[in-house]
Amino acid sequence: MRIRAAKREDAQELLELYAPYVEKTAITFEVTVPSVEEFAGRILQTLQRYPYIVAEENHEILGYAYTGPFKERAAYDWAVETSIYVKMGRTRGGIGKMLYTSLEETSRRQHILNMNACIASPVVEDEYLTRNSIDFHEHLGYALVGTFHQCGFKFGRWYDMVWMEKIIGGHAASPKPILTFEPQWVFPDT
Repeated sequence: MRIRAAKREDAQELLELYAPYVEKTAITFEVTVPSVEEFAGRILQTLQRYPYIVAEENHEILGYAYTGPFKERAAYDWAVETSIYVKMGRTRGGIGKMLYTSLEETSRRQHILNMNACIASPVVEDEYLTRNSIDFHEHLGYALVGTFHQCGFKFGRWYDMVWMEKIIGGHAASPKPILTFEPQWVFPDT
């Protein structure tokens, strides 16, 4: 298993990994699978400043994760929002932990201090959504900081959304400026 920076050419494979989450779960509140072109654009947009990484084994992508701006205003620069998807059937095997560990290492290099995760949360667990994502984040040291009640409607039912946070650096009176992601920091062969 290796972790590397995503490339535009990965868009089709990443979209195939993501599409079942759109079509069969409430893990994402996206309801229509994007086109390959739109998905490639998302990857390239993220990589302009932030990490977008994949876990690959035997030339097969088994998961991906990325960060992006928590909010667009400059005062929020030291906080990012995280996202992660692991190929269905391959969860609970350490792939997610490897991806998030790499995200945290890279984010520290960028001088990021707060990692924030926006997670769909079931009012009552059902066939579309469980607490697995929340439990995963708790296991990695994230803490619940807020709940938005019944703010997402998918598959004919309402779902909550929670924010979880992990602090990965100290909040100095004069924080270091944020650096743009450089793939060679963590992935020298990219």
